[in-house]
Formats: sequence, C-alpha cells, structure tokens
Amino acid sequence: MRIVPLGESAMVVEFGTEISPELNDLAIALAHDLRADPFPGFREAIPCFASVGVYFDPLALRLKKENIHSRVRSEIEVRIEHLSVEASLESRLIEVPVEFSDSAGPDLPEICETLHLTKVEFTNAFCGREYRVYMLGFLPGFAYMGELDPAIAFPRLSTPRLRVPKGSVGVAGRQTGIYPAESPGGWRLIGRTDLELFDASRDAPSLFRPGDRVRFVAI
Repeated sequence: MRIVPLGESAMVVEFGTEISPELNDLAIALAHDLRADPFPGFREAIPCFASVGVYFDPLALRLKKENIHSRVRSEIEVRIEHLSVEASLESRLIEVPVEFSDSAGPDLPEICETLHLTKVEFTNAFCGREYRVYMLGFLPGFAYMGELDPAIAFPRLSTPRLRVPKGSVGVAGRQTGIYPAESPGGWRLIGRTDLELFDASRDAPSLFRPGDRVRFVAI
C-alpha cells in the first residue's frame, strides 16, 4: 500500500495495481469510512479500481503545527488499521435492459465476425454473468464494470468516435460500460439502453455506485 500526495489538497491511497474485487472492496470501504466519520477539513473520498482519492481543505488543517500531508496520512493509516470491509459494502443488483440491434450496437457485427460467434452466442455470453461496478468516471454516471467472459473480450477502437449516442453499451477489453450522455468515445458499441443513468435532480444522481452488481437483459 502507498499513500502519496496529489497536489496541496489531496492524497491518493493505493492498495495495489491490479483490477480485483478484493482491492476494490478496500477502496470502497475506506471511502465509505471517511465519508461516515470525516476528519476536520475533509471534503470527499473517491474510490477507484484499487485506490482512493482523499480530498481535503488545507486551510482547515493549516492551524495545526504538524505538516498537513503528514496529518492526513496519519488519519488515513488509522482508518485502514481498523477498516471493516463487510460493514461498509451495500451491493445492489441492478438489471439493465439492452437492445442488441445493429443500429443500437454498430460494432456488434464486426465483433461477432472476428470472434467467430453468432449474435445470439455473443449476447448470451454477455448477459450470462453479473458485472461489478468498480468505479465511476469519464462522464457523470459512467460506470466501469467488469469483467467480460474472455471469449467475448474485444479491444477498443483505435480512433474514438466523435459522437456516441446516450445509453450506448460498450466494451473495451474485458470491461463494459454505458454512456450516460452523448459524448465522444472509443469503446466498441454493442447495444443501447433507455435507462436514465444520471439525473442531477435526484437525491442520488447516479444510478450506479461502486460495489453494485449489474446484469444485462436482452430485449
């Protein structure tokens, strides 16, 4: 584990360098603990695949005699020492209806041809397992989910599209994700959903949160 500064107002806690549920559990648990019981000057904790960004107000800590980063590091180390992963995980199962037509998933025919699969074989494999939400990023509400069956993994585009329609379901390597709004993007598009993934007017704007489980359902 490493705890390193990220500018004057943040620290990054790195539990490892792999994409794994175990490391992701630690990141989610630490972020949850800091939000539930914030230290003076704490602003936000953002869990990623295997790390956490801890953001704070340096002015709120400047009155203390010790170095600001040393003080935050000590606070984080104490939290990690007493971290309870089981108590902080609230995993929900969310079903996502997906249209797998050629118009909704323009890259699906090429993927199937390259992998020597029928569309039914691909969609059955894609919908045949649950995916973990590892983190949110790129766009508000965009969930990085994994992992795909290795038999249907496919690399992202070499040149991103300038416009990806809202609700598009994409794959990149063994990850999958859904574009919550129209934007540029380089993931291979295999389908589309009508679910509203992000709404700033909701109490919880993002449909997904780290640690959730997602199952795709063909419609």
